Amino acid sequence: MPAAWAPLVAAPPLAFAAIAYALRPSAEVVAPRRLAAVRAALVVGGYAVLSVEVLGAFDALTAPALALAWLVGLLAAVVLAWRRRAPLAFGRPALTRAEWALAGTVGGLVLVDLVIALLAEPNNFDSQTYHLPKVEHWAAQGSLDFWPTAIHRQVTIPPGAEYLLLHLRLLTGGDGLYNLVQWAAGVGCLVVATRIAAQLGGGRRAQLVTAFVVGTTPMVALQATSTQTDLVVAAWAGCVATLALDGLSRRATPASVLALGAATGLTAITKTSGLIGAGPMLVLWGVAQLRLARWRTVAASLGVVLVAAAFAGPFLLRVYDEFGHPLGPPRLRDSVPMQRHDPGSVLVNGLRIGQTALDTPIAPLRSASAAAITGFADLIGVDPQDRATTFGRTEFPVRAWYPDEDRVSFPLAGALVLIGGVLALARPPKPRVRAYAAACAACVILHSAMIKWQPWGNRLLVYALVLAAPLAGLWLERVLSRSRARSLATLAVVAVLATSALAGLLAVSYGFPRRLVGTGSLLTTDGWDTRFLRRPAWADEFRWAADKVTAAGAQRIGIVEQNDNWEYPWWLLLGDRDLVALQSVLPKHPPADPASVDAIVCTGDRAACDRLVPDGWRLEWNGYAGYALP
Repeated sequence: MPAAWAPLVAAPPLAFAAIAYALRPSAEVVAPRRLAAVRAALVVGGYAVLSVEVLGAFDALTAPALALAWLVGLLAAVVLAWRRRAPLAFGRPALTRAEWALAGTVGGLVLVDLVIALLAEPNNFDSQTYHLPKVEHWAAQGSLDFWPTAIHRQVTIPPGAEYLLLHLRLLTGGDGLYNLVQWAAGVGCLVVATRIAAQLGGGRRAQLVTAFVVGTTPMVALQATSTQTDLVVAAWAGCVATLALDGLSRRATPASVLALGAATGLTAITKTSGLIGAGPMLVLWGVAQLRLARWRTVAASLGVVLVAAAFAGPFLLRVYDEFGHPLGPPRLRDSVPMQRHDPGSVLVNGLRIGQTALDTPIAPLRSASAAAITGFADLIGVDPQDRATTFGRTEFPVRAWYPDEDRVSFPLAGALVLIGGVLALARPPKPRVRAYAAACAACVILHSAMIKWQPWGNRLLVYALVLAAPLAGLWLERVLSRSRARSLATLAVVAVLATSALAGLLAVSYGFPRRLVGTGSLLTTDGWDTRFLRRPAWADEFRWAADKVTAAGAQRIGIVEQNDNWEYPWWLLLGDRDLVALQSVLPKHPPADPASVDAIVCTGDRAACDRLVPDGWRLEWNGYAGYALP
């Protein structure tokens, strides 16, 4: 891709700043600057998603087309900002030393995450399999049409976060800035969580504690430098929640319906599980609107649904056209969603999810809690390893405390949130706090009823943590305000927060697979090897096969792989040629004929590759990867 378009990657953040200025609230609202940021994020994110859908419909997903789209978008944003020009007043907050410590810790972690995000090559496991290959397919074909593939997740998993990556891919020609999408989403999570705390009546200290709880959570710190999608969907679900809270005391306007619909649509197009968090918040909003506006609530609710459908509808229609179901093939519908919904199974599933989320390095505690859950399951006649409630062939329990981006637990943040939630339900300072806590509790119940337990399920809970963290902030603010400076309660809170800060610091310093110190440090590891820290041996094996195919002069190359294999390295090594799949699980997109390619590259199962190699070809294998030539 021409490097001439690279400067336009500055257009989205510039447009964000201009729109945040243009859409700043004119009426008296809670945390107006953060509301302006939420509005700007929805406009820029929505524009990015819809521009991909529109250009893709016309087979025009190219760098010049996206560059033109951003030039037009930036011009419109500047015009809007100019029309609302007025002096802005900035004041320095008079924080106490303790509050500066909270803010400084979170700010420091955010900055360290930014450095790691800029230094690290994308190396998330799922990203190598399907997040990033789908971006390459779109860039290669210039459209969003499906393609033959053996990895159904490349086409069946909602692509909202990857749409954002596609802009960076086409404008820069590479993946050097990919990690910034999740980093920006992490900042967005801090914005929405602290605004929710303010909307629930929390003061400055409650808001800072909320930011501290979210920002120091190891899962958040690690994902903020990743190409996963959990922070993106958490940020959009948080936008739904904060906008819904605005609607508890004000009638819906066309602008608020548009914003709430956009937030819901962006949640749906990014990750379906995010709707588990957005749904109860929309119900909370709807009940309040019934009290305020009565019959108008029907029209407002319909408006939210229609706007959301504009974002998620085109993708769902493509999936329906391919598989006859908007949620994809049975393999997908039966793998992650719960297949049993009796009370006992849901309860045991929730207990297993909670045990994994709260896991600690204390092995006896892990064993005892797991044994208690297993014993309880046996007592009520539920199989704790039931395939209908357990993902794939995995088995409960697992060790989840280690700072790995895909499975690290959050015992401190989780415990604080649980205590804050229970107290908000039992002794809320305000009715809206109890209502919001009930909505968060509904999220937890729905998650337990809809998502199977899995070893890496902690990352699927990030949205719930962001939504519920303000309840911890409110509780801890009350504890600190009622205690003397050196009381036992104050010292306990300080100790917990200090431990949480240490956990966040260790996560960004020594977390996996992007770390600053230790084996595999970003500062001492070659960029190519950094991509393979999950599977170090594969780095040379992929390159070996690609070099052989390149030396043979092959231009059309067939790929043989299985559902969880890494495809993205082939795009990095051979992406300037025509890459086609020799297997396909898509009923309307058959694979390419092996006889039509100049070479074949394979990963995983040698026997599967051998079955597709034409007679007379030579198949060579090296560990995980292989190649075949005439």
